[in-house]
Amino acid sequence: GAMGKSAQFPLHVWLPDAMAGPTPVSALMHAATMVTAGVYLVGRMFPLYLTEGFATEVRSVIIIIGALTLFLTGLIALVQDDIKQVLAYSTLSQLGYMVTAMGAGAYTAGLFHLFTHAFFKSLLVLGAGSVIHAVHSNNMSDMGGLRKYMPQTFWTFMIATLAIAGFPPFSGFFSKDEILWQAYSSNHGSVGLWLLLWIGAAVTSFYMFRLVFLTFFGEPRDHHLYEHAHESPAVMTVPLALLAVGAAVAG
Repeated sequence: GAMGKSAQFPLHVWLPDAMAGPTPVSALMHAATMVTAGVYLVGRMFPLYLTEGFATEVRSVIIIIGALTLFLTGLIALVQDDIKQVLAYSTLSQLGYMVTAMGAGAYTAGLFHLFTHAFFKSLLVLGAGSVIHAVHSNNMSDMGGLRKYMPQTFWTFMIATLAIAGFPPFSGFFSKDEILWQAYSSNHGSVGLWLLLWIGAAVTSFYMFRLVFLTFFGEPRDHHLYEHAHESPAVMTVPLALLAVGAAVAG
């Protein structure tokens, strides 16, 4: 049930499809208790899996499912062209991070990452919505150079990107660092698990900066999209600014 709710491999395919909905709905789904509820459930059941001895054999299943999810969906995010699909697979990968932390015994670290992830992922999805609103396209291969047209969207999106990539002192650094430390040092962790999570973090940085460079840097690749390109109105940029504060300091 938790795998289906939090879209863990192989029950992950519904979440990218759900990105076809309105962007604010996507932001709520990815940040609030919609898609993260499965992780929360595993966290609440933590004593049964790890400390009371009722179902301790499930722990290895939790680790395997979470690790597979974070690694495979991170690789899929590397090759997406739709800006919202990149973020959908990114969420899957981050959820895998949280689930792996739970399996490794890092209950607090997993829920801490759930908390920080809410800020920067909702900011990323709403930032993508701001971009789509400006150019009327989801395809990053059509974009480029948008930072000149949309400075507020660019800078808030950049803060969220640094946070999800685990760049200090942004929020994601603290929660990811906690998970990596627990994966290495806890009774249920190992060097192999730590290494897999570390590679997963590197993949996160790669696909997020690929998104940033394709969208905001270089020159426009489809000039027809840029005839009406403009910064979004305050009703869209003020929430971005507020979320950027959380993405920066929530850690």
